[in-house]
Amino acid sequence: MKPPSLISAGIASFLRAEDIAWLLLFTGLAVFGPDLNYDAYIILLVFAAFLVAEPKVKAFSTHRGQIAALLVKVLLSYLLIGFSHGIDSNYYLILLLPVISAATSLDLAGTTMFILLCAAAYLSFLGFINWETHYIPSDQQRLLCLRIAFIAVAGFLVYLQARAKRDEMVRTQDAVASLTKSNRDLRRAEASLRRSERLAALGQLTAGLAHELRNPLGTIKASAELLGKQATQSNPAVMQELTGYITSEVDRTNSLISRFLDFARPLRLHARSADLRETISQTMDQIRTRAEARQVRLETAVPEHPVIFAFDPDLLAIALTNLIHNAIEASAPGGIVRLTVESRGAAIHLSVSDQGSGIASEHLESIFNPFFTTRTDGTGLGLAIVTKIVDEHNGKITVQSTPDAGTTFELILPVQERD
Repeated sequence: MKPPSLISAGIASFLRAEDIAWLLLFTGLAVFGPDLNYDAYIILLVFAAFLVAEPKVKAFSTHRGQIAALLVKVLLSYLLIGFSHGIDSNYYLILLLPVISAATSLDLAGTTMFILLCAAAYLSFLGFINWETHYIPSDQQRLLCLRIAFIAVAGFLVYLQARAKRDEMVRTQDAVASLTKSNRDLRRAEASLRRSERLAALGQLTAGLAHELRNPLGTIKASAELLGKQATQSNPAVMQELTGYITSEVDRTNSLISRFLDFARPLRLHARSADLRETISQTMDQIRTRAEARQVRLETAVPEHPVIFAFDPDLLAIALTNLIHNAIEASAPGGIVRLTVESRGAAIHLSVSDQGSGIASEHLESIFNPFFTTRTDGTGLGLAIVTKIVDEHNGKITVQSTPDAGTTFELILPVQERD
């Protein structure tokens, strides 16, 4: 035996809210309807059962099925009126059911046809009157005309409302389709733009690498040509000098290619909760020798308490090394390079400042581009790598520079938990 919960769930899945409304309506007609007979009760029962079953019968969902269902409703309405005093029946309004159903599901011609059919069905009861013994007063004749007019007006009004809703739905669907098409076009345009940007970036990288490689290759070629001459071969000092040039330029080329590969390969971020102060301390220890060689003093201003958040210590050390190295190169002997750490809300701000000559205003927008450099011995990849590392941390990098006063780079890293 099925549990009551399953039985109630089965009933709920079969009966809709509209079905319950139909059952209550026809139960009320059966209980409170005047002068009903046995045949009328049977018709009410069949009518209610048909209205409940109609949406669940797949055959009634087609156009022909809808016409057939409407004809059944007209027939049942006709029988109910016929078994409840015909033309004098108080149930003439039951004809509104097929009329309204037609108005909501058919076009104007179909709605008009069923309005005329229902009117003709109702007026056909005049043929059952014995005119020799029965007479309809003029006020009842006018009432009869009003009933027909009421059914017709109700049908046309419902049709107009249904058509307006259908038109609105069509416009909404068209708008959605147009928006969907626009979104698809926009996604295609964005994808095309991203491909163009990648190709442009690749072209820029290739052009920059070719430009940077041309100088050492030219030096190597010239040195090799000189080594092949008889006069050079008879002079060991010159040969040693040219050999040194070749070795130096090969090392420079190898370093350039290594840095290019470091920049071009995708970064793998391994973020973990760590103390930023330890990363800064290790970075300062590694670069202090370079600063001393340039007679530049390194200073730090970090919080006394641990600065723990999720970041990649190795990648951030690379970014800080590049920034501090650039600051040392831009500083004159006796200058100060200062690294500052501040916690502001949900972000950590790291600033690297120098007291050098600053960056020209026309170069500020280009300094993060690959291979852009104003130094003769620079590769132009340092700041580009820093930008990639900051982007991987979902952070931002800003720069402020004043001619003859110095430059400050600021990294803004969000404090967020990572797995």
